[in-house]
Amino acid sequence: MMPRPSRRALLAAPALLLARGVAAQPAWPERPIRWIVNFPPAGAADILSRTLAEWFGNRLGQPIVVENRPGAGGLVGTDLVAKARGDAHLVMISNAASHGIGPVLYANVPYDPMGDFVHIHSIGTFPSVLLVNPAFPAATLAEYIAAARVQPGALTYGSGGNGTMNHLIGQLFGRAAGVELTHVPYRGSAPAMTDVIAGNLPSLMESLPTAMGHIRAGRLKPIAQSETARDATLPDVPTFSEAGFAGVTSTNWFGFSAPAGIPPGLAARWEALIAEALASDTVKQRFASIGVRPGDLKSGPYTALIAGELTRWRQVIREGNIRAD
Repeated sequence: MMPRPSRRALLAAPALLLARGVAAQPAWPERPIRWIVNFPPAGAADILSRTLAEWFGNRLGQPIVVENRPGAGGLVGTDLVAKARGDAHLVMISNAASHGIGPVLYANVPYDPMGDFVHIHSIGTFPSVLLVNPAFPAATLAEYIAAARVQPGALTYGSGGNGTMNHLIGQLFGRAAGVELTHVPYRGSAPAMTDVIAGNLPSLMESLPTAMGHIRAGRLKPIAQSETARDATLPDVPTFSEAGFAGVTSTNWFGFSAPAGIPPGLAARWEALIAEALASDTVKQRFASIGVRPGDLKSGPYTALIAGELTRWRQVIREGNIRAD
């Protein structure tokens, strides 16, 4: 007969097995993490991503490398992540353009905005703002509408690209006000703002964080904002709703997503890490300085938000016969 194991050996066995199991698990992160921004540098998506990537710094033991992969209203960078199923070292900033509007605006979108991703946490929300060059004769929304009626289609507004929230909120406003506005899509927010500041374009629908510096410097004049209540950083700028256009409301949202197929434990860890970052004084102060409210939706509610936005914008696009220009 084999000798019976001692009590000490029996007590030590579970700990030994656990230690071996932990040792067998690969370290994470094993290499730098790629954070995909599906819009050009200097836009809201880029600002928020780089703020969080900087906060993580050395906390993960590996750097987070922010990569700008713009194109097709955010679809190019998003498709890159969608095709990387199970990649534990790839994440992205998801947003209304890539996951709420683009998939129902464009034909033949190459990814499933729900099934190809794990949506982990919201990052931030803020309004869109209708901006004009300070020298533009229309200083109020009523004057802007009057200018648009003089010659239908002659008044143009820019945005950072087709299929963005700023593109569609401009279309909603034109329909509600009964005026024809011509949309001019740019490859990102920075060149659009540059043209308005230079007087080459009269107006622009832009995300508040991107425009805030120019607003404070007096280079751009805000005349309306898109949420139901005035943003605290623009208390003197009325909402479209206040002007009688109740249906012209939108909240820009950005979040943190990863490719489908990553381990559930990793998704949970990311959820906790993002929540910690958004609760930090450093990130909250940086977000507040550019008019961003930190996100508070964890994975379940954030996923539900995206599903609801797909439904909402599908209806808006269908009813308005809106096309991607």
